[in-house]
Amino acid sequence: MHSRTPFSRCTLPAAALLAVSLAGCGQSKTAAAPAPLPAVTVLTVRHTSVPAIVSLPGRTNAHLVAQVRARVDGVVQLLNYREGADVKAGQLLYKIDPAPYRAALNSARAALEKAGANLETTTAQADRYKILVAGNAVSKQTYDNAIAARDQAAADVAAAKAAVETATINLGYTDVVSPIAGRSNISQVTQGAYVQASAATLLTTVQQIDPMFVDLTESSVAGLQLRRQIASGQLQADGANAAEVKLTLEDGSSYPLPGKLQFSGITVDPATGSVTVRALFPNPKNILLPGMFVHASITQGVNANAFLIPAAAVTHDPQGQASVLVVGQDNKVAQRTVQAHDTFGTNWVVTGGLSDGERVVVAGAQKALPGTLVQAAEAAPAAPAAPAAAAASGPAPGVLAQASTPSNAK
Repeated sequence: MHSRTPFSRCTLPAAALLAVSLAGCGQSKTAAAPAPLPAVTVLTVRHTSVPAIVSLPGRTNAHLVAQVRARVDGVVQLLNYREGADVKAGQLLYKIDPAPYRAALNSARAALEKAGANLETTTAQADRYKILVAGNAVSKQTYDNAIAARDQAAADVAAAKAAVETATINLGYTDVVSPIAGRSNISQVTQGAYVQASAATLLTTVQQIDPMFVDLTESSVAGLQLRRQIASGQLQADGANAAEVKLTLEDGSSYPLPGKLQFSGITVDPATGSVTVRALFPNPKNILLPGMFVHASITQGVNANAFLIPAAAVTHDPQGQASVLVVGQDNKVAQRTVQAHDTFGTNWVVTGGLSDGERVVVAGAQKALPGTLVQAAEAAPAAPAAPAAAAASGPAPGVLAQASTPSNAK
């Protein structure tokens, strides 16, 4: 029994060491298992034709504006319209005291009758002298004087007719009518006020607001850039004179009716460096009022080689340079500098730095550092957006945006 004791004491520590060693080997194998690759969502980009849309600020102006002014002197006897109401062309607005002008017309008519009677007398005398001078009964000088008197009487008749016409016009000016159909404004005079033709006293203003002009301002730099893009073939013009215009109102809502571009000015304002662009909008419900501040989106061309990238996939450095993360064929992430200066809705329009078929990270970018391997899953195709809804979302004011429905099809 004493011979077994040393063997037992030596064997137990060895067994314990073997167990600890085996446990350590198991832990080592578990720690060496590879970690799963970061999962990211990618979008395979494809070239698409994107309309070039420019968003311009501007103000509304009435289609027609008529300043109703006094054209004769006198006292206003009647105000014959309701301020702020719609009036028709030719509708009586004011009545100026017509009594002195009616008397002037009667006097002119009497002078015309007198001149007419004198013309009859001188004409008859000239006819008689014509016969007598042939028989040497009167002198040639007497006959010539009779002819001159007849001609002078004819001129007096013509002057009297002109005086009658002038008196008639002045009498007509005592009825002040609206020259156009439109919305009336506040009256600048009241009944009993004295108005003067020499001072062209302003009585009221009538404005036609259906349709309505919208005068926009475009920087000369933006216009020059646009013309260069069209000349180089980057943009394709689609008929600026027939371009459709969308309008955004002061409260951010979209005006429901589209307008048409009328013309673009060719003179640059030296104070602002901009040119005027005018559009015409129907305004049947009088939503637009003169002087409102608005933004208009005008389609000016088509960029046939652009990519639409979700805004979340594009980052900008402090200098404003844009970049995206691209997953290569080896599933390795790389950072790529791109040209993305324009926006539309929730997308950036990328015009350089990407190639057709490349995969751009659109989700999970915080897990995908440049140079790392990732597990990429293709993003679900976006539902096609209606053109009207896309235009309504529009670019930021003053930014030339290239807009279209995203195309993710391979």
